[in-house]
Amino acid sequence: MSVGITISHAVKKYGEFVAIPDLSLSIKPGEFFTLLGPSGCGKTTLLRMIAGFNSIEGGDFFFGDKRINELDPAKRNIGMVFQNYAIFPHLNVRKNVEFGLQNRKMPKEAIREQADKFMKLMKIDVYADRMPEKLSGGQQQRIALARALAIEPDVLLMDEPLSNLDAKLRVEMRDVIKEIQNRLGITTVYVTHDQEEAMAVSDRIAVMSQGAIQQIGTPKQLYQRPGNQFVSTFIGRTNILKAHISLAGDIPSLVFPGGFTEKMTNLKDVQEGQEVVVSIRPEEFVIEEKNAPQDRPSLHAKIVYSTFLGLNTHYIVELEDGNRVQIIQESMIQEILNPGTEISLALKTEKINVFTSDGLRSLIA
Repeated sequence: MSVGITISHAVKKYGEFVAIPDLSLSIKPGEFFTLLGPSGCGKTTLLRMIAGFNSIEGGDFFFGDKRINELDPAKRNIGMVFQNYAIFPHLNVRKNVEFGLQNRKMPKEAIREQADKFMKLMKIDVYADRMPEKLSGGQQQRIALARALAIEPDVLLMDEPLSNLDAKLRVEMRDVIKEIQNRLGITTVYVTHDQEEAMAVSDRIAVMSQGAIQQIGTPKQLYQRPGNQFVSTFIGRTNILKAHISLAGDIPSLVFPGGFTEKMTNLKDVQEGQEVVVSIRPEEFVIEEKNAPQDRPSLHAKIVYSTFLGLNTHYIVELEDGNRVQIIQESMIQEILNPGTEISLALKTEKINVFTSDGLRSLIA
């Protein structure tokens, strides 16, 4: 049965170094929750604290209503899937999947039945008698997942499980993991530094940096309304431009270098002349021909080069102030523009994000 996980004011130290200073979060029963961030941000450290592999220097960890700080890892009823699979090379597929069940002293017939169930679920039942070395990386990862799930844990913990696979297998396995998790409804905590992977599998994501959570939200929330500049640049692609606030009556405007001005109706707590950072996703630009009639403000720019990627065409364009930005347009909307073509750019102002000059706080209402 899946349980919720509550972490309250967690602290992790390595000698004098504080890896996690004060971290709190709550994970719902049955939720697929991902810890996302760059290397060294503390995501694996936190996962190992949940598993019981790392000591806890402060705070409280709960599975449901049960405090687990001092509970032996073997008694936490967790399944663990590691980056390097950690399957036993001297055991065949069946014996690998049965390993955790045998440790629980289950009857032989029940062990075999349970192993058969999860090998079939992971589509490795046809390899039951093979040794791991005879299988591909993706198949070995399926073994590791089947072994973790066979014990029917309350919580499934996964530490960068796809990082050793090639690009095609990563996509295949993330679909498998999400499908199985949906089917079983097991509370899952997943660690990755790959934002696309996180967005593909997660119900919610905690974006981490330097041992602290920057923002928690659904993939859509984090992409569309990041809480700070770090989240906006770590989740998806974005262009960062500087601007300042101009107030005309009750409606503030963004004024970019070169004088381009764009009215904004969804800003809060801004002042005249305030310096801000603007995050504009590549698809939040609208390309217009430079000589087209202008019914709204526009930025002047020219095409540096383009990359055709089937459904979309990616452009690098240079603004009048010398800054370069990336733009993504649907390939069917217009012909591919040649390098040197002069264009005008409008903004989808309802979608762009604006932060304080230090990038720490969103100014979107």
